[in-house]
Order: sequence, then C-alpha cells, then structure tokens
Amino acid sequence: MNLKSVSFVIPMYNEAGGIESTVKSIARMAEQLTEDYEIILADDASSDDSAAIADRIAAKDPRVKVEHLKVNTKFGGALKAGLKRAAKDVVVYTDSDLPITFHDVKGALSLLEGADIVTAYSRVRKGETLKRVIMSKVYNFLIQFLFKANIRDINSGFKIYKRKVFTDMDIISKSPFVDVEIFVRAIRKKFTIKQYPVIFKHREAGASYISRPAVILATIRDMLKFKCQKSS
Repeated sequence: MNLKSVSFVIPMYNEAGGIESTVKSIARMAEQLTEDYEIILADDASSDDSAAIADRIAAKDPRVKVEHLKVNTKFGGALKAGLKRAAKDVVVYTDSDLPITFHDVKGALSLLEGADIVTAYSRVRKGETLKRVIMSKVYNFLIQFLFKANIRDINSGFKIYKRKVFTDMDIISKSPFVDVEIFVRAIRKKFTIKQYPVIFKHREAGASYISRPAVILATIRDMLKFKCQKSS
C-alpha cells in the first residue's frame, strides 16, 4: 500500500537491557517505509532504568516520544496510552523485545490494502512450556466462547491498524485482555481483519511477565468487566 506515515507503538516494562537496541532497529525499519514516522515508547511504570533510557533516546531524536505511566497496569494501560498518542495514518504495535523482522512488517503492510487491521500469528510453536500451552488453549477457548472472536493468536506481539480503527473507541482494559477488547470492538464496527503468519524471534533480553498470577487475575477481571458492559 502507499504508506504516507506510520506510528510504531512499543509498550514496555523493565526493558533496560534491550530497549535501546529495539528503537534503533525500528528506526531502520521505519526509514525504509516512509519519511514521516514516529516511535512511541509507553513505559508501564518500570522499576529499572527503562524510563530514563527512553527519555535519553527521545532527547536525541524528536521522532521518539515517551509516555510514562505512574502505576504499573500489567501491559494494557501502556498499550492504550501508546495508541492514544499515535498520530500517523498507520499504527504498528510490536512487543518491546522486537520479535519480528522488516520482512514481516512489509508483508503484513501489503495486506492492509484490503483490511483495517492485520494481526500476526505464529507459523511454528517452539520453546513453549506445557504451562504456557495449557494457558493459551484455555484462554483462546474462553475468548471464542464469550466473544466469538475468530483470531488465531489474539495476543500476538505484532499488529497493524489503520488509525481510524481507534476513532471513538473507549478502551477500558488495562491487562493483556486489551487485545481482545480492541478486536471485539473493531468487529462490532465492521472493520476488516486479516491474519498474517510469522516466525516470532526468541527474546534476547529482559523477561516476559505475561504469566505472572497478578497479570492473569487482571486479565480475568477485565474479561468479565468487558463482557458485562453493553455492546458499543
């Protein structure tokens, strides 16, 4: 598609060991796509030096912008803040450990010509523990049962949206359930969703916090809260 401008939104929590490398890689990707881009780092109240590092990067490059959350929201709040700040025509969300390549971004963008959202799913499963596999299967079953959202990997770490998707969208979730909420709201508004296969790279720095008990409980809470809310 003819890409005029793009916002890269990166939620992060305790990524001091890798966020600088991630920003450099994303900047290289963005420069090959368009001259008009921005990189938004949404820091979810990190307890390490992530926020200071992000501010230092932004001070050197005006295309890098930082959103600071005062309280940790367990991912969803950071993503929401980053998406709200995004001002370009196309919004690319990816995890802070950058599990994708430039080839993935170009391939997914090619599908945006006939869609409003492109979401990635893993072509292969590797390195997953039995616990993660069971959690994923149970979670996806609940999503299908409660919301009829036919997405193969609804919490994948790479998604592309046309910015109009978020017009008048009042996101309430602050946990990883935010991905489901966005998709369900988009489906209700008749936006078109396409799915794109990738091979996600292994994390090289930092750690994933998705399976912490507090995160799981917050996800369940947001799921029930959204289910009880009137359709909008």
